[in-house]
Amino acid sequence: MRFTTSLATLFLGTMLAGAAPAQEAPPPSTADKGTAAGAASETMGQQLGELDAQVHGDSPAGVAAGTTVLPNGMDITPVEMVEGRWTNADGLPVPKIAEDGTTDYATFSGFRRYHAECHVCHGPDGEGSTYAPALKNTVLNMDYYDFLEIAASGKQEVNAASNQVMPAFGTNKNAWCYINDIYVYLLARGTDGIPRGRPAKKEAKSDEFTEQENSCMSM
Repeated sequence: MRFTTSLATLFLGTMLAGAAPAQEAPPPSTADKGTAAGAASETMGQQLGELDAQVHGDSPAGVAAGTTVLPNGMDITPVEMVEGRWTNADGLPVPKIAEDGTTDYATFSGFRRYHAECHVCHGPDGEGSTYAPALKNTVLNMDYYDFLEIAASGKQEVNAASNQVMPAFGTNKNAWCYINDIYVYLLARGTDGIPRGRPAKKEAKSDEFTEQENSCMSM
């Protein structure tokens, strides 16, 4: 849930300031100039992408399908079901996707709630937009509790280069009662556990899930 602010200008200024004086050499041919320019452009593009990823918590290369340990160190192997939701060995919410693509109900619920509360800013399927980052990447790098804190309290980045305000969702029951569902849905998307769009198959909604849902919504 970190909003994107481009660092291209800062990076370019640093590169120019640190450039070494050129040494005399024979004039390059037209072909050499084109090759060098293409290589320099490609290198700078990769460096800018890596720099933005480090600052904003996005993963430029993504995470391979089947990955169980995320860049943030979290193991997403499902171990136990608690109140209708799967958790890992540390008790944190994780998705469980069967080999045939069937999702656990919480992941399906997260798809629904994300597209009801989050996609207008963060884009469909967690893919991001022109003014808010791809949350499917953010959750791979951000600590779970940091994710909850920002979702509950909101976030502001107001400076000369950016004016981004994310509202707080801690008092919005339609979001907060399902925040773990949204989280596991984004984990499933970020690890390529499920494709874009509505999950084709899902497990049935359990009595424990319904009980917890009703308890939260009635508070």
